[in-house]
Amino acid sequence: MTAARRIAVLMGGWSAEREVSLVSGAAVARTLKATGHDVTTIDLTRDIATLVAKLTPKPDIVFNALHGRYGEDGCIQGVLDILDIPYTHSGVLASALAMDKPTARRLFTGSGLRVADGLVANREEVLAGRVMAPPYVVKPFNEGSSVGVRIVRDQDPPFRADDWPYGDEVLVERYIPGREMTVAVMGDRALGALEIRPKSGFYSYEAKYTEGKADHLMPAPLPAKRYDEALAIGLTAHKALGCRGVSRTDLRFDNTKGSDDNGEFYVLEVNTQPGMTPLSLVPEIAAHVGIDFNALVNWMVEDASCPR
Repeated sequence: MTAARRIAVLMGGWSAEREVSLVSGAAVARTLKATGHDVTTIDLTRDIATLVAKLTPKPDIVFNALHGRYGEDGCIQGVLDILDIPYTHSGVLASALAMDKPTARRLFTGSGLRVADGLVANREEVLAGRVMAPPYVVKPFNEGSSVGVRIVRDQDPPFRADDWPYGDEVLVERYIPGREMTVAVMGDRALGALEIRPKSGFYSYEAKYTEGKADHLMPAPLPAKRYDEALAIGLTAHKALGCRGVSRTDLRFDNTKGSDDNGEFYVLEVNTQPGMTPLSLVPEIAAHVGIDFNALVNWMVEDASCPR
C-alpha cells in the first residue's frame, strides 16, 4: 500500500497538447484521491511566480501530467529541480533529448537501433519539393502526439508557407511502410508491445484521441522472437536517452518484403510522458500484464525523484 502523500498534479499548459494533458491530469488526480492522497491540480501557465506560490508549501511529489513543449522537454523539469521537489517521469536531460527528434535519432543509431533515413531541411527547401523522393514524412523538431506530422506521397508541398507554425527547420524522414507498434517501459522493464491499426490514414493526433479511429491489438501479433525483439528495442531506446519512470517507444515494423520473420523494426521516437487518458496506450499495455491504472499511477508516485 502506497503511503499517503501531498501530491500536486501539473496539467494543461499551453502546448498543442493542452486538452490531452487536461484529460490525463484529471484521470491521474481522480486515482490519487481515491487511493488516499492529498491532491492539488495545477493548470500550468507561463507565470512561474504563480506556479511557485501554488507549490508553497512544497508538496511531497509533483505528478507531471503535462504533454508537449515546456512540460515534456525539460523546461518544467528544470524548474522542479530548482525547487527541489521530486517529480514523476524523466529528468531535464532525458526529456530534452527525447523531444529534440534529430538529437534522439543520433543517440538511437549510436545504440545500435535502426531509424529511417532522414535529414534536416529548412522550410523553403521543403516547400520547393527538393528534399527527398516521395513517399516521405515531415515532422516538427519538438512536438509530440503526431502534431504537425505530414506524409508526402507525391510532389505536392506538404504544407503552405503560412501553414507551418513549428519553426524554420523541418525533420524529413523516409516513409517506412508496414505496421505501427509501440512498447511501454516501466523502470527497467519493457511491459509489452501493442500494434496500432488506424482505420484510415496514419496514426494522427485525431486518431490517437478520438474513440473508434484506430484498433489496438495487445499483445501485438508477432512471432515470439520478434515480439521479444520489439521489447528489447523499447528498453534500449529508453536507456539510450537516460529515461526514468515510464516511457513509450513508437516503432514501425516493415514486413512488406516478406514475412514477419524477416521484417525490420525502425524507432520513430520515445515519449517520456505518455498519455494517461482512457484511450492511451501505456495504461492499456500495463493492464494486459496485470498492472491496473491505480497500480500504474501509484508506482509512478513511488518512483518520483529529482533526477539531476
